[in-house]
Amino acid sequence: MTTDIQIQYDVLSQKGLKPNQKSIHLRISESKNMYVIHRALVKQLHKKRQGNANCKTRSEVRGGGKKPWKQKGTGKARAGSIRSPLWKGGGVIFGPKTKEYTKKINKKEQQLAIRNLLYNKKNQTIIIDNTYFESNQPNTKLLLENINKLKINNTDKIIIVLSKKDVNTYLSIRNLKNIELIQANQLNLISIIRAKYLVITEESLDIIQKVYNE
Repeated sequence: MTTDIQIQYDVLSQKGLKPNQKSIHLRISESKNMYVIHRALVKQLHKKRQGNANCKTRSEVRGGGKKPWKQKGTGKARAGSIRSPLWKGGGVIFGPKTKEYTKKINKKEQQLAIRNLLYNKKNQTIIIDNTYFESNQPNTKLLLENINKLKINNTDKIIIVLSKKDVNTYLSIRNLKNIELIQANQLNLISIIRAKYLVITEESLDIIQKVYNE
C-alpha cells in the first residue's frame, strides 16, 4: 500500500531565504519502507559487479592433444594429456567462469525506492533557486563559499541535483571528492544513501516529482 505525502521546503537564494516555498508530492509505501530500498540497492550493487574472472578448463587450454608417453612400461604414472589439471600449465578444476550478476526489479518498485529514500532524507534536503550555482566561469572557491551560505559543512558528503548538468558547475566541483553532481532524472540510491545533504534546485524538484511519480 502507498500513501501520498506532501513535503514543504523553504527555498534559499544567495541573498538568503526567499518568501515563497516549494512543495513536492511523493507516493511512498506505508510499510516495509526499508525493504523496498534494500531490494533496489542490491540490484544496483549487483549491476556494478564485473564478473569477468575466468579460468580455462582442460578442454580450453591450448595443446595437449598427444599422449605424453605410452601407457605402460615407462615406470611413470599414466598420463593422457599435458593439459591435465594435475600438470603445471594445465586446466583449472572448478575455477571461476565469466558470469553476469543481475537482479530483476520492476521499474515502479525502483521508483518507489527512490521516493521512499527522498522522504527519509527530507530533513537533510535543502532547496535552492535555479540560479544559485550559476557562474560565468569555473570557480571552486566561489562554489564552496555558496555551499557555506547554506550553513552546511563543505567537507561532508553532498549531492547537488540540477535539472541539467552545467559545465561551469561541473568543472568547479570535479576535484572535490565529497561533492557529487547529479542530474534530476538520473538519481541513484547509492549516492543518495551516502550523502549527508541533498542540495536540489527548484526546477529539479519538479522533474523529480514528474519522473519518479509515474
